Amino acid sequence: MPIWAYICMQQFAYLEMDKIIEKFKALSDETRLRIINLFIKSGKNLCVCELMDALQLPQYAISKALGVLKSAGFFSTEKEGTWIYYKLNKENSEIKSIINFLKGYLISEVLSEDEKRLEKRIALRSNDKCVVGIIPEKELLRLIKEKTDG
Repeated sequence: MPIWAYICMQQFAYLEMDKIIEKFKALSDETRLRIINLFIKSGKNLCVCELMDALQLPQYAISKALGVLKSAGFFSTEKEGTWIYYKLNKENSEIKSIINFLKGYLISEVLSEDEKRLEKRIALRSNDKCVVGIIPEKELLRLIKEKTDG
């Protein structure tokens, strides 16, 4: 084998390893793991405002975490009207393998509470689409109570 072919193969191997490392680095943060968990457990495309309410974190923290995860290949986005929905890339075999691995480890009280808050927030959807946006917590709680009581 010519030396140039060997060098090219080595560079390709390092590029592949860099992609794997990027994916695992993206998961090395609590907020990003909590976000991944919500997508895995809900099975839905979600918007930033829904994640904000579920995780009780500000928009900038959610957006920053989503940016890292999207850059690592975990998400794609779909724009519908004024809403941008994040979609977990379950079709990608590497992502699918990582998701299957994580399912056995994403178990905690914090994650359960996130899931409960997301369920309540998703109940406010109309035709399975977000219609509420970012609102003050008191107003959100009032809307959830109206939706679940009535």
